[in-house]
Amino acid sequence: MQEYIRKRVLDIGTYILESSATVRQTADVFGVSKSTVHKDVTERLPLVNEKLSMEVKHILEINKAERHIRGGEATRKKYQEI
Repeated sequence: MQEYIRKRVLDIGTYILESSATVRQTADVFGVSKSTVHKDVTERLPLVNEKLSMEVKHILEINKAERHIRGGEATRKKYQEI
């Protein structure tokens, strides 16, 4: 694995852990695609740092379980502004 990818993987993992950010939010912050973030945390991070990987996986599972709530809030907010 190239060094810049290794650094990005660790930075993304740390960011998600500290901020409980979603994949989409993380992709915006780091200027990469959602697919890249997902691949980094599911495939590459376990190879680099197993403990961080497990913690990030737990946060992403929580975000996935709550996403229907965030989507409903976004829709409600959208139509309230009109």
